[in-house]
Amino acid sequence: MATTNNPTLKPRRLGAELRKLRERAGLSSTAAAAELGVQQARVSMIEAGRYAVSGDRVRAMARSYACADDELVDALADMTGGRTRGWWDEYREHLPASFADMAELEHQARGLRVALVIHIPGLLQTVDHARAVIREAAPPLRAYEVEHRLSHRMKRQAILYGDDPASYTAVIHEAALRMEFGGVSTVRAQLEHLIAMGEMDNITIRVIPFGGGTFPGTGQSFDYVLGAVPQLDTVQLDSAQGTQFMDAEAELAKYRAVLERMEATALKPAESRDFIHDIMRSM
Repeated sequence: MATTNNPTLKPRRLGAELRKLRERAGLSSTAAAAELGVQQARVSMIEAGRYAVSGDRVRAMARSYACADDELVDALADMTGGRTRGWWDEYREHLPASFADMAELEHQARGLRVALVIHIPGLLQTVDHARAVIREAAPPLRAYEVEHRLSHRMKRQAILYGDDPASYTAVIHEAALRMEFGGVSTVRAQLEHLIAMGEMDNITIRVIPFGGGTFPGTGQSFDYVLGAVPQLDTVQLDSAQGTQFMDAEAELAKYRAVLERMEATALKPAESRDFIHDIMRSM
């Protein structure tokens, strides 16, 4: 099996989940290696995502760790095998690694739930709106960097279309709808696009108006990515320090609760559509 010093998000997550199973079994990496008949360094490299592992090996590790959750084991086994390149790999030399990791995560997701306060969700942005947002990056980006990011963002949107599109629920604060990125004409076109996207069977858009009250995590935007099984869900946060991916059980539970509170505060989809129409008419 091949090794790598720069594993992508998928093998890192597989390794992290195998480490969780080992720790729940109360085994040290040395004891686990003895059970599996390999060197301790091999176990450590697998858990760090630096050593490619087969589905059979994952199943053997799960048996050694007394994991009885067949759905989880099957999902972990499906994360193995030879790495296939996706369109996002073309961007690894031009953009931060987290951009490609997020695109791969979305591509493999059962669905996505997102919450945004200041920005329209990237997967629902028009080209002109996205370009205007990206141009506001600090420090400023060169023209070719803007276009790389714009191209990457537009390609990510493909998961919402096709024969088996991802389910997508977006909770958007009124503040995001009123931000004038690119000027009034760009904003109007973006709002029209939101309304059209909300008519798709796989997409739900809900708005939190200014008068909707407060909710946990006010001011924080995040993506909640649904994995093959709930244990493999992922939360993605953007901050001034960069992109952060979180998968600890407590963190997943926290952000599920935040989403539920935000959705309880938000208008229903039909009301949200009418609300967006009203904002457009007021411009």
